[in-house]
Amino acid sequence: MTTAAPTPSISTTGQSTTTRLASIDIFRGLTMVVMIFVNDLDSVHSLPWWTHHAKANINVMTYVDMVFPFFLFIVGLSMPLAIQQRLKKNPSIPALWLHVFIRSASLVVLGLILANAELGDPTLMGINPSLWALLALLGASLFLSVYKGSERATTIHRWLRILGLILTIAMFAIFRRTTHNGNVAWIDGSYAEILGIIGYTYFAVAVLYIPTRRWLWAPLAWFVALLTFNSICSAGNNALVAHLPLYIWPFHNGSSACIIMAGVITSVIFLGAHRWQTLRQKILLGLTFAITTLIAGRILTPLGISKIRATPTWDLYSIGAAVLFFTLLYWICDVKKRTAWAAFVRPAGSNTLLTYLIPDFYYFFIFWLGFKYFEIHLNSGWQGVMRSVIFTALVLAVAAAFTKLKVRLQL
Repeated sequence: MTTAAPTPSISTTGQSTTTRLASIDIFRGLTMVVMIFVNDLDSVHSLPWWTHHAKANINVMTYVDMVFPFFLFIVGLSMPLAIQQRLKKNPSIPALWLHVFIRSASLVVLGLILANAELGDPTLMGINPSLWALLALLGASLFLSVYKGSERATTIHRWLRILGLILTIAMFAIFRRTTHNGNVAWIDGSYAEILGIIGYTYFAVAVLYIPTRRWLWAPLAWFVALLTFNSICSAGNNALVAHLPLYIWPFHNGSSACIIMAGVITSVIFLGAHRWQTLRQKILLGLTFAITTLIAGRILTPLGISKIRATPTWDLYSIGAAVLFFTLLYWICDVKKRTAWAAFVRPAGSNTLLTYLIPDFYYFFIFWLGFKYFEIHLNSGWQGVMRSVIFTALVLAVAAAFTKLKVRLQL
């Protein structure tokens, strides 16, 4: 088959025939499923080493180490389409940058809530840290929620969003923690959890991509530059950025930004307005990019293979796998139009932020209640695996129910 699939294309004018792509939503949904499963599985004992993150002091990576880079890759996949659709609705560049900043800041705020929940001092705050996290997440969720209904429901929703903003600000205002030297401190911004890292890196890549988005070669040039920077840092020069907080230098050592930019390249390959528009040409370009990254990853193995150290080989192996997986999904879901098999992950793929936060709501709720049954039971071997499978299925069911009720979280 040599004809192009009827999917949206990215152009400098922002014209596209649709706003969503089935393969991207399904890719995102499947990644969410694996993330929920492995996060819950992390507390299960007596499992093979490859069912957890690899340790930093060994040069190896597991499938668990590929979940986070897959998320970053999907951010890059979605970025060109999202930016062009926004410019199509409103061609104002300042408005676009405001949206990028708010989206990044929202992710960072959510990340700071998750990262600081265990640090809170109940004697200083007057509230249990888990309850604090629940209320802070509830406020942020209300503020980020979107709902389409009757005029009366829309008015109620608007007031709920305002209430959510007030609640979030109030929770941040009362937060207090005790430092290692006994001092009282506020929010610790040194680590903003996965969501915060994504927020910072999304902003960093937007700084590079948006001004140069009209140049077809620009994403590849930025990718090579970020990979080179990451390689230099991994070769023993990480001190250049190790002490810089992400709010000062959101690129860190270039690793996360490199992976997002690889997603941008893949999006341009399959959806870009370039001369290679047949399906055969797109797939060949995608496979070439994937194989090239895998070969480059092999060449750079002397610099180490580690998620925790964010080495270039970890980047490239994850990118190669992600490109191959997306190419397969693109052919199945967008060319062959076979999507029924993935119905169970579609809510997680289209309502991702809500799905991401559901486990956190659950964990903070049981911590607040002091419920420790699963810390003692069903936490080892195959029983623990089944527990994580059932938990993942329940999260997907709850996400599907909220989506059916038209309750969504959107940045």
